[in-house]
Amino acid sequence: MNKLNILLLGSGGRECALAWKMAQSPRLNHLFIAPGNPGTAAYGTNLSVNPMDFEAVARASVDHDIHLVVVGSEDPLVAGIADYFHSTPAVQHVLVVGPSRAAAQLEGSKAFAKQFMLRHNIPTAQHITITQATRDEGLKFLAAQHPPYVLKASGLAAGKGVLIVDTLDEARTQLLDMLNGKFGSAGNEVVIEQFLTGEECSVFVVTDGRDWRLLPVAKDYKRVGEGNTGLNTGGMGSISPVPMADAEFMRKVRDRIIQPTIDGLQQEQLPYCGFIFFGLMNMGGAPYVIEYNVRLGDPETQSVLPRLRTDLVSLLEASATGRLGQMDVSEDPRASATVIVTAGGYPEAYRKGDIITGTDQVDGSLVFQAGTRTEGGTLLTNGGRVLAVTSLAATPAAALAMTYANVGRIHFDGCYHRRDIGQ
Repeated sequence: MNKLNILLLGSGGRECALAWKMAQSPRLNHLFIAPGNPGTAAYGTNLSVNPMDFEAVARASVDHDIHLVVVGSEDPLVAGIADYFHSTPAVQHVLVVGPSRAAAQLEGSKAFAKQFMLRHNIPTAQHITITQATRDEGLKFLAAQHPPYVLKASGLAAGKGVLIVDTLDEARTQLLDMLNGKFGSAGNEVVIEQFLTGEECSVFVVTDGRDWRLLPVAKDYKRVGEGNTGLNTGGMGSISPVPMADAEFMRKVRDRIIQPTIDGLQQEQLPYCGFIFFGLMNMGGAPYVIEYNVRLGDPETQSVLPRLRTDLVSLLEASATGRLGQMDVSEDPRASATVIVTAGGYPEAYRKGDIITGTDQVDGSLVFQAGTRTEGGTLLTNGGRVLAVTSLAATPAAALAMTYANVGRIHFDGCYHRRDIGQ
């Protein structure tokens, strides 16, 4: 059995969960995480390397004899890190789990993703893409819609670029603000789309560009407030499995969405290996795509990976070498539940540097660190989403009860969590 040295790029809760899962693999020789966080340090060696500095990532790959690079977050993928490795002689031999820059437009450009879905008859909301030059068309499109109104910055906006507003006046104002730089260059193009009603879920596959394998389905909770109120966030919690994603719904997802997406990537010669996230809406039993991501979601990863029984390292190597068709994926029948603990004030202004206590009191649950740092051996807050607590249990209710019991053992000044995840 050949053992692999792996370099994981990222520093959030998703990367902490990926590191935890990869560390269990008999295929792993040594795991490096760049830059990582105090939580990932329990599973490998953190490196002070910026994932967006491709030369530095390549140097680290040579220095540590890396066989496989796993890209956790979207920014390096959209910027073309897979292409950089494939075209740089010193690291051409290193396998990269992640799509080409061209294929990563599925997440990097919502306008591109919408046109891709139209070309391949993949169900999604009616929409129009607007620039400064066509803003009058956008205003007309808004006037023809019914509230609420959905506006999306086409480019990457760190999960903050989607606005759902209740009045036409507010929609008009927000459209002009976005075109005038509210989200920087991410808003040079704005996608206005029909508001879809139904229940959302997150579907993940791993693919080698030809074959694909389905991972456990999850649901995340984006709004900061209970009852799905307040501002959008990067995610306040997640559950897996999702009751409404039954066998018939998932058959439609496979036939109408996943397979046409893989076929479309092949037809358009867009090289792809790694993860695809499908943000879906269940409208009366029919799945519609809200968005694509070209990596795993956060905080869904923290609920999905504990339910994955298949060796993750072998799965990722098969994705990067075109051998995914030889792999079987099995999942734990138990339910998982994740609750995010945030800094007070998130997703707006929040404090950093508060002392975190109680993580050593957690009993039976997993703690995945995200916005943390250490100073003199003391764990401190260092971000808006500070950590995730995840539990596996025979029923969703039991998993939630265990998670909430352990969330109650963790404390820092101003800590906040939603109390209605999974309900």
